[in-house]
Amino acid sequence: MADKEKMVYDSSSSSRDQSNVEEEDLMAFYGSESGWVEARTHCDHLDTLSSDLTHIPTPDTPCNRCQHPAENWMCLSCKDVLCSRFINKHMLEHYQQQNHSVALSYSDLSVWCFSCNSYLDAQIILPLRSVHETAYILKFGEAPPFRTIECLEVGDNKVNGSTSGN
Repeated sequence: MADKEKMVYDSSSSSRDQSNVEEEDLMAFYGSESGWVEARTHCDHLDTLSSDLTHIPTPDTPCNRCQHPAENWMCLSCKDVLCSRFINKHMLEHYQQQNHSVALSYSDLSVWCFSCNSYLDAQIILPLRSVHETAYILKFGEAPPFRTIECLEVGDNKVNGSTSGN
């Protein structure tokens, strides 16, 4: 009987181990190890955005301070183009000095809020949509692909506050 009990224990232990491995794999795939980032669909720092974000510098504009040609961000308050924290940190310094929180990356067209310390979803947050579209057209020569209705509805629910965490 001890052998049967051991077999039952071993098989249940092995299925528990397997489910732990699957759970860890999923966490690694979707979690911090994968680099996956959930962009926020709400930000309280949009009140300082420029009133004209359809006329912006081109994505090949170098940093206004050091003239570095790559890894540049555009401040969405004053439209200064400055280099990232991985180059000479001029955009970070700009935020610290001017308190202009929101910037658009010309590398990947992501939008970052320094005050929230988070990426923002520029297709869901309406005040950011036009600048994202304009930058995309300037960078790629065509309009950006848009998300399906289902994705926008999920995002709209988050914007309306039906999900927590933002």
